[in-house]
This record gives sequence, structure tokens and C-alpha cells, in this order.
Amino acid sequence: MWTNPAMDWIDLRSDTVTHPTPEMRRAMAEASVGDDVFGDDPTVQELEDRAAELIGKEAAVFVPSGTMGNLTAILAHCQRGDEAILGDQSHTFISEAGGIAALGGIHPHPLPNRSDGSIELDRIEAAIRPDDPHEPISRLLCLENTHNLCGGEVLSLEYHRQAAQLARSHGLSLHIDGARIFNAAAALEVPARDLAREADSVTFCLSKGLCAPVGSLVCGEAGFIGRARRMRKQLGGGMRQVGVLAAAGLVALDTMIERLSEDHVRARRLAQGLAALPALELRTLSPPTNMIYLRLTPEAPLDAVALAARLAERRIRVNPRAGNSMRLVTHYWINDEAVETTIQSFAEVLGG
Repeated sequence: MWTNPAMDWIDLRSDTVTHPTPEMRRAMAEASVGDDVFGDDPTVQELEDRAAELIGKEAAVFVPSGTMGNLTAILAHCQRGDEAILGDQSHTFISEAGGIAALGGIHPHPLPNRSDGSIELDRIEAAIRPDDPHEPISRLLCLENTHNLCGGEVLSLEYHRQAAQLARSHGLSLHIDGARIFNAAAALEVPARDLAREADSVTFCLSKGLCAPVGSLVCGEAGFIGRARRMRKQLGGGMRQVGVLAAAGLVALDTMIERLSEDHVRARRLAQGLAALPALELRTLSPPTNMIYLRLTPEAPLDAVALAARLAERRIRVNPRAGNSMRLVTHYWINDEAVETTIQSFAEVLGG
């Protein structure tokens, strides 16, 4: 019998911990399938068409993960020895095992991310290489929206436009790691296709706030997606009767996008409640999306690892990080009661 996981634990480690909903599970059980490598899985085709429509691109390809989605896209844009400009706090640079260099021979050129997740445009322009045989070829600019390590910050429509214009003026393509692009769209109250309009390629994840169990989409113009599909095969991402997973993705796109702002509201309530505790210091009292970054102050009676252990005794999961800090993430399975229980539990453990 299926049970609600939120009734067992309050899991704030990430929105990747989301479980598929009952509607998703039914759709998976009833999905029409084919062989996706042969291109004849009808449910995957429907998902890819729907994703391309939502992002405003010609085509899309379904991949197992966001990391493979970014790697697939960057490999499709660049040749070995080319250079990709990206943020020094970006997921691709920090958390994707160096894949673009190790597997693609692509030279990463990291630039400082500002606190809002953007990269200063003048720095981007200065980083673009001249036509010099001594230097790698600047081929691609990568942005991230929302920006995870910058607190779930949202890049504006105007910044997208300016960055894309700069890239195009120097012959670079623009890729957006849009793992949580629908959270960004919800925060700005615009369609996701508006954020994607200036980009040559966009990835987004189904398995975070959208609650599906597996998968990401790479979106772009048809010729680019043809190259990306070849890259996916090289990386071992060609899947067979994967319509059982795509079915959950379709339900996610139909039922989860419109409710993401609820997660943002709960993140703000959680942040406000925790900010009242002297033992905690928050990055911001008003998180822009669904992430709360905090650290324990020197006055705290215990460190982040011990705090996580004490909260686990109360069936609350958090993930301690370096610097006596942690990130809390709201999602579909965190309701209002869970938020209040978490605030109370932090206060009791920390003596606030």
C-alpha cells in the first residue's frame, strides 16, 4: 500500500528526495512503451514534444539526469580543446565530476559568480579569447538559473538578454543549466520559455521540485538536439522502454509547475522562523525560491553535524555542510505543518 513519505520524515536535504505522486505511479504502470533508442517509444516522444513546447524550442531529448543533460549539451556545442565560460560556483564546474574536461576535452574557464548567481558581463567579455593559435577557442557561455550555491537566486530576463547578446556578438553559444528553471519562472511570474528564449540550449530536471522519480530534458533547435542525441548515446544514456519513466514526467509537467510558488512561500516562512533563533545566521530572510542557506553562529551549543543528528531523532533530515552550515530545501512533500514542526524542533534543540 502506498503511503505518504512526508508522514514518516520531514526531509529537507534537497528537492531531489521527492517521491512520485500516486498519479505518477498510476501513469507509470499504464504507460505505452517502445524502444527509445530506435525512436519509437510514444510516451518519450510525447514528453520530449511537451518539454520543447514549454521551453519554446524546436525539440528535446530525454536523459537520465541533470548532470548528463548538461554534459550532453556542452559536448554537442563544443569540440575537444574548445573553452566553456561558466561560473566558479556553478553546478557544472563544482558538482559534475569534471565531466566536460574528463570526457569532452573541453577547457572550463570559471569566472566569479556574484551573490545573485550572475557573472559580471565585463568579466565575460574580457574572458573571451582572441583568435590566437596559442589559446583555446571560446565556444560557449554557461549560466545557471536558479543558481543553487548562490542561495537559489534567480537570473532576470534582462540579464539573460544581455548575456546572450554579448555571447552572440562574439560568436559564442549560450547554454542554461535550468535544473530548476520552473522555480525561476515561478519567482519572476513569467513562462519558462521567456527565460529560455535567448538560449541556444536549456536543460531542466523532472526529479527535483517537479517530483518525478528520474530524468531531465535537453531542449534546443532540431539540429542541435540531433547532435545531443548522439552524445547521449556515446555517454551510455540511450534507454529502451523508458516510457515508464517519461509517463511520470508528463504528469509532473501537467501538475507540478503551477504549484512551485507554494514551496517558495513555505521556504520564506521557514526562514523567518529560523531567523529568530540566536544560534542561526541566515543568508537571507526572504529566500527567492525554495532554498534556505544558514550557518550556526559561534554561540550555538552544538555544531552542524551534531544538530543534524539531534534533528534526525525527531525524524527531520537535514544535510550538514562545510563551515558549520546547511541548506534546507522545501518541496511538494513539505507542508505547512512540517514547516512549523521544523521551526519548533530547531528551537528546542538549539535552546532558542
